[in-house]
Amino acid sequence: MSNQAKPIASPEEVVGVGAPLAELEEGFTAPVASARARPIPRVSIQAFCEHPATAEIIQIAAEDRRLAKAHVSVHMGGVEAAVAHYQQNPTPNLIIIESSLPRDHILAELDRLAENCDPGTKVLIIGHANDVMLYRELLKRGVSEYLVEPVAPLQLMEAISNLYNNPETEPVGHVYAFIGAKGGVGSSTVCHNAAWSLSEMLKVDVVIADLDLAFGTTGLDFNQDPMQGIADALSSPDRLDEVLLDRLLTKCSEHLSIFPAPVVLDRDYDISVEGCDQVIDVVRQNVPYVIVDLPHTWTAWVKHTLLQADEVIITAAPDLANLRNAKNIVDLLQQVRRNDAKPRLVMNMVNMPKRPEISVKEFESAIGLKAISVIDFDSETFGQAANNGQMIEELSAKARSASAFRDIALSISNRRDTQLTKKASGLAPFLEKLKFKR
Repeated sequence: MSNQAKPIASPEEVVGVGAPLAELEEGFTAPVASARARPIPRVSIQAFCEHPATAEIIQIAAEDRRLAKAHVSVHMGGVEAAVAHYQQNPTPNLIIIESSLPRDHILAELDRLAENCDPGTKVLIIGHANDVMLYRELLKRGVSEYLVEPVAPLQLMEAISNLYNNPETEPVGHVYAFIGAKGGVGSSTVCHNAAWSLSEMLKVDVVIADLDLAFGTTGLDFNQDPMQGIADALSSPDRLDEVLLDRLLTKCSEHLSIFPAPVVLDRDYDISVEGCDQVIDVVRQNVPYVIVDLPHTWTAWVKHTLLQADEVIITAAPDLANLRNAKNIVDLLQQVRRNDAKPRLVMNMVNMPKRPEISVKEFESAIGLKAISVIDFDSETFGQAANNGQMIEELSAKARSASAFRDIALSISNRRDTQLTKKASGLAPFLEKLKFKR
């Protein structure tokens, strides 16, 4: 067992939630939330459980995207089975043990386990007693973490993540994947405008990665014609570092940069899952928000990027093909990403003249999601902005769609506009007087 275990303040804090997040930019705050589990490196994890319910929790965590690189195996038998197993086998990077044994008994078994543990092996105990004395004795023996039953999958992932990532450092960037339920529904337009609004309102660095290499519109939408872009990074992902990333990015404003697509057809674009993953990882290590503009196609790397993203935003128009495709995407995401938030739905090009449409309410009911924004069809405003290489709010801050993109940015980043809240609360005394008069 490792002799450099990081002590925890108390068993109560192990099962508690994190502290409230601090104020960000003036006017915008983040809600109270527990710590976010970060992706866990390529480590081997072996668990020894006493109860099937605990084994199931560990198995659910093992199937999560954040443990995609880790190798996890689950065994029954608790600490006694672990001791017997490692008398004949080498120890992995992390051993998880569930035990309901009395304090003296479990400590004795752990002493036996330590005799066969390789240097650097970490041990995480899932116990059934909130016992401070036991907790202190475990720390003395180099146990890395102690969790008290019941343990949820996300709590377990956070605990494992903290063993391999310094929880006191800044979190890695959040990755948002935008995809259209159907081609031509405006997913890229929604993606670019929401990203621009996010960078302008929160004053934080945002990078848009355009993965539609042959037909991407990021350069056009931001009136840029860069010579280099994301294809250069994808062709040699091992070479990408902070210095090269800075050279390949195109700065569009103080806080927004783009990783544009080359948009040439005289070359083939064979993107590997590993290469795409590597590039996004480097970008997220350098900026707080990575916005991935995915093409409407279905390949191994598109599916992988979608499943690995922190948040997924689906843009759909109100017709039957969009409904079917959006439902398929939602069903896949909810089946594979059981520990993540539901994807976000944006309804675009609604109320197009003379076009029969499925109502937004029916669309929401059919796929089981409520739209975070409904954007009306407005060919004049959107067409003019596209031709000018501008965002909607740059063209017309008073446009209804400009407000919609601000709402999308706040929603996906889990921020709220406190200025609007204060304005609304300022009306409260007058509303109360009106109620009293009535």
